[in-house]
Amino acid sequence: MSATTRIDAGAVRAPVAESSWTAHDRTWVLGLFATAIGAGTLFLPINAGLGGIWPLLVMALLAFPMTYLAHRGLIRFILSSSKPGSDITEVVTEHFGPLAGKLITLLYFFTILPILLLYGVGLTNTVESFMTHQLHMEAWPRVILSFLLTAGLIAIVALSEKIVVKVMGWLVYPFIFVLMGLALFLVPEWNGAVLEGGVPSFSKFSVTLWLSIPVLVFSFNHSPVISRFAVAQQQQYGKDAVGMAERIEKYAALMMVVVVMFFVFSCVFALSPTDLAAAKEQNISILSYIGNKFQNPWAAVIAPLVAFVAMSKSFLGHYLGAREGLNGFVAQQLKGRNKRVNDKLVNRGSMLFMFLTIWGVATVNPSILGMIESLCGPVIAALLFLMPMYAIRKVPAMRKYANSPSNVLVIFIGAVAMSAIFYSLIGL
Repeated sequence: MSATTRIDAGAVRAPVAESSWTAHDRTWVLGLFATAIGAGTLFLPINAGLGGIWPLLVMALLAFPMTYLAHRGLIRFILSSSKPGSDITEVVTEHFGPLAGKLITLLYFFTILPILLLYGVGLTNTVESFMTHQLHMEAWPRVILSFLLTAGLIAIVALSEKIVVKVMGWLVYPFIFVLMGLALFLVPEWNGAVLEGGVPSFSKFSVTLWLSIPVLVFSFNHSPVISRFAVAQQQQYGKDAVGMAERIEKYAALMMVVVVMFFVFSCVFALSPTDLAAAKEQNISILSYIGNKFQNPWAAVIAPLVAFVAMSKSFLGHYLGAREGLNGFVAQQLKGRNKRVNDKLVNRGSMLFMFLTIWGVATVNPSILGMIESLCGPVIAALLFLMPMYAIRKVPAMRKYANSPSNVLVIFIGAVAMSAIFYSLIGL
């Protein structure tokens, strides 16, 4: 968990008019938007379009309410603390006890680790595909390629973490610009292939939607920044923090849904279900597939390069979060046993563990969408959708939100996303 600066309860600002709209608000709208729009966006069109137009339309309708309402619940939970400035671990500890605080720290780590693993796989596949299709050369052995990519990215973080954070911030907006440019580039290629399947059977429609929900949750997730965001609103707005944070979240969610769903629809209408199935089979992002398919020299180079930059950016960001979460959990365990915490040794151990894990998984090359469906989406849903809803029933400060009808939708989407983990286990 990222450390947050404790706010002096007497230093919070006076109430402000909710009609005002400041540079602070605009900055956070763009910050939340940039956090959510990342490499996950590059895999959503494949899963969203495979089932045809009808599941895709339902997903488009669900995207905004599920994104906004779930993150609003987490904002309310963090701001329910009696100690202004508390981060999510501290709030959980306050409401549910020290053991729950440790479990949430561990859950936070396991929310990020699978995402880190799938980016390791995605980066290896993107470079492998680029070498084969664009450079027309034989790809290196996968065990070597994945080793070099994983070691190189982790080495970048080890050499200069501050520069990494700055560069990640610089890359966000060019990525969004290029993403929208590619969506517009695909418009002349739109065709009716996705409409030719007709109305699917109820069973096929249900399974497609079931497995698409975790991918949707993953693609719009920006929960890692919500703790810091909520505290920033508390610093800025004092007693009005909840209302102002909810308003900022609403605009950010609307912006990200419009941008991502336009990109998704553009990809789905420009490609056929056969193309999408091929992209899933090749285990590559939609941009790598577009670069390989269309006979355009710019798209052939730019699309896979953008995919590589996007996944590298997301890899570095999630690596920092995963390392921080693992370091925090190990430190908690050592302190609980009255042992001295050697920060450098813990950090090196975390780095070695994650390097070996990412390298091993990237070498094995499991299905990226399968990982999102069975690991990333369900774990995120537990933290983002269900924990705040549980708190509404158990925490006195949260009970004022208990009668909202929107809670039913959040619980339902969270339960559906979590249940997808059983799909591979029961062999459907």
